Amino acid sequence: MASIPRVQASDYRGRLAPSPTGFLHVGHARTFFTAWQRARDAGGTLAMRMEDLDAERSRAVYADAAYEDLRWLGIRWQEGPDKGGPFAPYVQSKRGSVYLEVWRKLLRGGFLFPCNCSRKDLAAALGAPHESGGKQEPLDDEPIYPGTCRHKLGAAPQLPGPMRDELETPDGFNWRFRVPDGVAIEFLDQNLGPQLFVAGVDFGDFLVWRRDGTPSYQLACVADDAAMEITEVVRGADLLKSTARQLLLYRALGIEPPRWFHCRLVLDQHGRRLAKRHDALSLRTLRQRGIPPLNILAAEVPLSELTRNLGRPLPTAQPSHGSLITVQ
Repeated sequence: MASIPRVQASDYRGRLAPSPTGFLHVGHARTFFTAWQRARDAGGTLAMRMEDLDAERSRAVYADAAYEDLRWLGIRWQEGPDKGGPFAPYVQSKRGSVYLEVWRKLLRGGFLFPCNCSRKDLAAALGAPHESGGKQEPLDDEPIYPGTCRHKLGAAPQLPGPMRDELETPDGFNWRFRVPDGVAIEFLDQNLGPQLFVAGVDFGDFLVWRRDGTPSYQLACVADDAAMEITEVVRGADLLKSTARQLLLYRALGIEPPRWFHCRLVLDQHGRRLAKRHDALSLRTLRQRGIPPLNILAAEVPLSELTRNLGRPLPTAQPSHGSLITVQ
């Protein structure tokens, strides 16, 4: 595994943010280990935040496994659900008031509009490029919104209407952030270098609140990182576009954003990024098969170990180096 540049910042605050919707896999291990290394090398603090807003898929067994598997890798944190800390609670499902206050601030500023488009409506308008087997694609693959409800509540932040001032809760609607079309969002990633995305081209008006009463990943992530005074966010490169969206939220809220460090993705033998459905590459499975932490962190997992007792053959296409996973 390549050496990680040292960060010199005495006030460094990083975070681990697993979602308890499945067992962690090799890609998570490398990203979370990098987050721990950077906090340790900076002499800073690492906070654990459990991102359990997906009520349908979140399970206590996955949260418990995340704590256990990360400790097995040698990762330690100073704040979290199991330790407490100055920014508790560290479980997103218990932080509703934080998200509601951010929603209100964005609404009062004229940055949001209510959207009553159903998923079926959007699929019809977009030709369903984002649908796969009836399920939404990962976070960064949110399709560009066609603008059906964009006119609602007006488009000028300096001209708030009476409806906007009277609203206190987001109940009953999806709420979207109105992006400034054509504006370039640039940032320097500490690992991957300069990044640039154009609002309205690379991404469109994005969800910040769902009609089921749940804040989106984008809003919750910004609200929590700001409230917990996170100075650097370490996460996977599949969330680069989310960073551009979140920078717009930081600007709208008048909050200084953290630094960003996006880790290269770990891919399977077909060149696809790992997901929690890759049970053979979950940390829990690899631990049970005796794969040591160093091999996992180096993304060196021999095929011979993974095929043992699987009960079914793996695809015949295999990397020439004999490992099931590679780093993009």
